[in-house]
Order: sequence, then structure tokens, then C-alpha cells
Amino acid sequence: MSTAAKLGSKVRFGLFEADLKSGELYRSGIRIRLQAQPFRVLTFLLENAGEVVSRDQLQQYLWGNDTVVDFEHSLGTAINKIRDALGDSAENPRFIETLAKRGYRFIAPVSFVPPPITDTSPPIAQDGAAHLLSPPVRRVPAWLPLAVGIACVIVIAMTVFSSLRRHDEQPLQISRVTSSGRVSPGDTFLENLPGIATDGTRLYFPELESGRMQLAQGLIADGETTNLTLPDEIIAPLLGDISPDGSKLIIRNHISAEAEQTLWVVPTLGGAARQIPGLLAQDATWMSDGTHILYATGNTLWTAGENGETPQQFAVLPGRPFWLRWMPGGSALRLTLLDPANHTTSLWEIGADGRNARQLLRGWTRPANECCGSWTSDGKYFVFESQHNGENNIWMQRSRDGKPIQLTNGPLDYQSPITSRSGNRIFFIGADTRSELLEYSSANKTFLPYGEALMTANRVVFSRDGKWMAWISHEDNSLWRSRANGTERVQLTGRPMEVFMMQWSPDGRQIVFMAREPGKEWQIYTIGADGSNLHPMLAENRNEADPDWSPDGRQIVFGRVPALMGETAESKAIYLFDIAAGKSTMLPGSQGLFSPRWSPDGRYIAALSLDMTRLMLFDTSTGTWRSLTAQSVADPVWSRDSKSLFFHTYVQKSQTIYRITVPGGKVEHVADLEDLHFADAVDYQFAGLTPRDTPLVNARMSTANIYSTELPK
Repeated sequence: MSTAAKLGSKVRFGLFEADLKSGELYRSGIRIRLQAQPFRVLTFLLENAGEVVSRDQLQQYLWGNDTVVDFEHSLGTAINKIRDALGDSAENPRFIETLAKRGYRFIAPVSFVPPPITDTSPPIAQDGAAHLLSPPVRRVPAWLPLAVGIACVIVIAMTVFSSLRRHDEQPLQISRVTSSGRVSPGDTFLENLPGIATDGTRLYFPELESGRMQLAQGLIADGETTNLTLPDEIIAPLLGDISPDGSKLIIRNHISAEAEQTLWVVPTLGGAARQIPGLLAQDATWMSDGTHILYATGNTLWTAGENGETPQQFAVLPGRPFWLRWMPGGSALRLTLLDPANHTTSLWEIGADGRNARQLLRGWTRPANECCGSWTSDGKYFVFESQHNGENNIWMQRSRDGKPIQLTNGPLDYQSPITSRSGNRIFFIGADTRSELLEYSSANKTFLPYGEALMTANRVVFSRDGKWMAWISHEDNSLWRSRANGTERVQLTGRPMEVFMMQWSPDGRQIVFMAREPGKEWQIYTIGADGSNLHPMLAENRNEADPDWSPDGRQIVFGRVPALMGETAESKAIYLFDIAAGKSTMLPGSQGLFSPRWSPDGRYIAALSLDMTRLMLFDTSTGTWRSLTAQSVADPVWSRDSKSLFFHTYVQKSQTIYRITVPGGKVEHVADLEDLHFADAVDYQFAGLTPRDTPLVNARMSTANIYSTELPK
């Protein structure tokens, strides 16, 4: 029995406390996000604090003999996540020390919190009444010993059978197919469900190279990867599926914030890709004849010839369909349905005639979080992705409505399973995604680490006086604030709320932010800088987005989410919320715009067109709009003097950050992806400006490969 089990389930070290029973980690009383598998590693290290723990010991503790994984990479991933949570480093460790070729050691002093003492002794009788406390004598029924004996025999038999069955079962062996580490992981938030396909000898999948999406192919035998040649018009290819004969792929070109994109047919054995004329879709697959396609637009499924001819409506569904997969034989279609209001995903089945749509696994997770299912070639097994406790894993059903069986168990993020063309082998993505906040240095023409205090921040804003900063944690999308030097850190929000963006009030006393809880709409909230007085801004059942303060702090400007984040049917505009009156009014002429930003001097409000191809400017003194620039635009941020706007052209190959003067409209190049001299960085997100108006970016270091395993029989 471990020391923790003897003395209690809570362990304290430094400012941290780990509850080994509940699997929760706290820093100064604030819960810190740490996934289940890294927490198990931390538990073992804490229980053996001061001792060297070998890799073999950790492997046995984590996985035993039941599963074979890419252990070295998985353990390294878990250790890195623990260090991120503790603010520790391998170079100057305060908690976890790495000993070359030996293992790891927890070096900080630990204390085990004893459990509360409970008095279990019988009560003491008073005034000689001990006989009143004695239990009454009851006659034992004659049948009871026989029943107990039979029950014991059954329990022993079941235990022996279970032991024999476990002994006979083969371990689930997971092997890595690709090794580039650049397979593009999915992002349901941006309706990017990364398709994988196979023709039997090769795998086809999206891959990131220097920040650009590529369509790649890899040999199953040795994982050797090459890129497919595509026309320059295809900026970001997303794979739909492969034809039944394996000769052609269908892809969509993900180039803007609009939900539907152009479709292309790409031959797998060479030849020119061709666009399907007249069709826009968010996903597509082939029909069983290999000459017609099934595609999704909004809530509707359509069929058409592979040249877009004779489109016919197939079905209307209560959400946006993705990941369309036919059952072998074509008797049914299974798909992932995305709720456009709250972005939950669920699995559905529909007949080959387009009727009798039904949700699978209803109520299994709350809210629903299942995705991306595929049948084995014989139709006996169905594999899919599901998220539990913040972790994505692969699950299996042995029958059409059987109980799901979990196949993987971290520490990587597993997603997008597909099946081989014969047999029971499956392929899926395993991803370990990290990020780092970087600041652009104009002197060195490169991005440099901003500092340990904000290492995992994915968006940062500073107060008007530059003394305080607020940021969103990459780990769990929680909102934090601190002084500009990183001291006096306070976590303002936590699970289950996920924050997307925020702004300081002009007086630095409040923060307005956009957030949501799982299964609910995006809402706007205000909160005190000390974490007090959390309030929703409006009580409405619609998505609200992108709040910003007026310079006098009396109004909040906000917009709606684009189609890519939901609400494909509702109209979009910019609104002004009067804080004292508690009412909102639409800004004249703002229909079809979103993402408003109020200039610090109050003169202008900038906004984007819904397709993110125009940056618009509203003059508050004249009440008129005009176009400031017409090009790819995202994440506009005002300079502190209100004389320029910075923005990011994320769909361009260079992913450039520009500065544009206001009101003149002169565009100047600031930085781009080529200035990101990090070997393992695959792309970045514009994260804000420092008080000196230098750009900050959140660089994503993603290690994602394709793995495979054989389904248990």
C-alpha cells in the first residue's frame, strides 16, 4: 500500500495540492487543468517522492501488460504537460528532475494530508443501561447458509472465468504509421474535421508544412510521406473521402470563414485536379457507384453527378452534417451532426432512401461529443471518436446498437478513425499539441519567447495604462489576469466555461469577455478585475461575440458569430449595449458585419465582413461606414494611439501580420510565418499587441501522426 493510501489522498508541495482520489490539481486553491494520464504519472512520482522512478516502472504502472503504445513519446508528452501545469522546466527543475538513462525523480518536499479522524467506537452506555445498547438476538433462517455458499461459488467461478478470459485476450498493440509529426489535427470549433482515407496500400490525409495545409499520402508499409500536387487555388485542402475503387479523392478548399466551400476531385494516381462546377459544400463523399457524390450544404444533404449535374435533395437534418460514411452494402449512412448553435457533435444514422434519421448513443455523453465514425469492411464493427473528461479517445461498437468499448486511453489526443479496406485494422490521428507565446522583434526580424509567465497564453490584452494584462490559457481556455510583469496572477474563470476573447474596461476595473459552456451558446460576460461580480450582459438565446468598451465605459459594442461558428441562418449585425439602460440597439449600416473593435480615442469602430475579405470603418462623428481594405483579414487590433490597426491574413500562404493606417488606409507589412524560426512550429495565431504595439503570436507546436491497431475480436 502506498504512503498516500495510508495517510490520505491529498498531497501538498509548494503552492500546489494534488487530490489523488479525485484526480484534481490545485495551485493556491485554484484548480489547474491536467489531463488524466499526466495526473497518473504525477501521482506515481509523488507517491515515490525523493526516489528515482524508472521508465519501466512508469510503463508498468500506466499501461501494465494490456496495451503496447509508442511509450517513450507518450511518457515524454505526459512529463511535459505536468511541467507546464507546475511551471517547471527540465533545465532548472523545481519539482521533477530528469536523470539520463535512469528515469525521473520528484525533488520537492511533499506532505501527505491525513484523512479526518472518525470515531467508530460504539457509544458508551450511561446509568448502567449497557444492555439496552446490545443488538437484539435474531434467529438465522435455515436457508441462509446454503444461499451464502451458493453465492460464494458463483463469485469464485466468475472471478476464475474473468481471470482466464483476461489471460487469453491479446494486448491492444498501437503502432505509429507516419513519423513526420505534421499531420493536421482537427478543430471542430472551426468546422475542420480532418478526413483520412486509404486505398489499401496508402493513406491520404491533411498535413501542415510551414503553416500551410497540404494534402499528403503515406505508405502504410513504412510511413514514407509525400505531398500531392494541387492547383494554387487550393489554399487549404480538407479531405472528404475516397471513391469506392480508390482512384479519386473529393476535397473542399477551406479558404475563408464561410461555411460552404468549393469541391474538387483529385486523382490518387496522378493527373490534374478539377473543380466541381456550381457546388459549394461543407463536406462530401462518394456514392457507391463511384460516379455520383453526396454532399452537405447547411442542414441539407444532396446528391449529384461528379461534375455537379442534376443535383437532387437527399435529406434535411436537424444540424450541419459532416464526415459522411456509408455502411458496407450501402443500406445506411452514418454521419456527424454539428449543432450550429452550441457546436456539440453527435452521431446519426439515416436510411439509403434518405429517411428515418435517428441519433445514435443519445444521452451517452452530456452534452453530446461523438464524432467521425467508420465501418469495418464487413460491417460488423463501427469505430468512432468521443471526448470524456476533456480527452479524445477511439471507441468501438460490435453491433449497430451495442455498448461502446474504449480502445485507446491517452496520453495523446486520438481522433478521426478510419478502417482498412479489408480485415479489422483501423487508422487514426494521435496528437500532442502545445503552444508558446512569442513577441515579434523588429530588430532581429524574428519572433522570440515572451516569457515564462505567459508561455501557454493564446490571447493577451493589456489595460489602458499598461500595468495589467489578461490572457486566455491554452490548456483549458480559462481567463487569467496579472500585473504586466506576471506577478499577482489570479484565475478569473474555470471549467466548464471556455473563454474566446476579452477586453479591459477603460478604468482597468472590469473585463468584458466572450465565453460559453459546453452545449450552450456564446455569451458576453463582465467580471471585476479581482474576480468578483461575474454577470452575463444579455439574457438571450443567441450567440453573442466580440465585445469591446466605448472609451467612456458606458457602452459595449458587440456582434454575432460568423457561419463558421454557428448561426448560419440568422442575420448578423453590430450592436451597441447601453450599460445603464440595459438595452442594445443595432449600429446603422452594420448588417453583414462582425468582429467590432472600438478605437481607444472613440472616433472609429472597425469591423469585418462575414466572409473576412473586407475591413470596414465606422466614423462615430459622421455615422458612416467605408471600406478600409479589401483582402483576407482576421483579428483586428487597434494601436494605442488609434492611428493604425493590426490584422492577420491567416488564409494567405505567408500568414502575414499587417498594419494599416487610419484613416488613410496605407498597408504596411509587419511580420509573417517565415519570421517564426522554430523547427517544430506549424502555424500561429495573432494573439494581440504589447504596450509598445509589437505583435504577439501564439505559435502552435503540434506533434501529430497517424497510428494503427487491430480491433479486438
